[in-house]
Amino acid sequence: MKCWICSREARGFGITDTRYPIADPRRYPINWVFCSKRCQDVFHRLYGLYVNADNNGKEPTMIDTTRHEQAAIRRCLKAFGEAAGEIGYALPLGDYSEAQALKVCDAIVSCFVDAMAEQHASTAFPAVRGMSAVVQDPFADLEDDLPWEEPQTRKGGA
Repeated sequence: MKCWICSREARGFGITDTRYPIADPRRYPINWVFCSKRCQDVFHRLYGLYVNADNNGKEPTMIDTTRHEQAAIRRCLKAFGEAAGEIGYALPLGDYSEAQALKVCDAIVSCFVDAMAEQHASTAFPAVRGMSAVVQDPFADLEDDLPWEEPQTRKGGA
């Protein structure tokens, strides 16, 4: 059987649909199986979004972005505007040629990836309590901190 989320081989994670009584075969959907707890959690999140949207008479949302992703998406507006400006604002999006559409997509995706990479780089290591700056490499000065080794300045001398 394949995982419902990623199509890898399922490995014992499954769902029981408790809306149905124990003897009802619909209680154990045969295709709701997963390869990992992570995929099972993704399923629950998607299913929950679908049920909430259905109960409220709305269409389910496609993505659930984090605040960092939302900020990166907002940064892409400038890249989109610049790419569209080069093509010409008078031309509707539906009339773009394939090359023009790919140029806009490339500008947006490149900007998004760069913004997410900057965000990741700025939070690669959490700030140490009491320090104002983010520590990029917490082990950079490790050699000076080892009590059983002499610092570089003392080696070879005296």
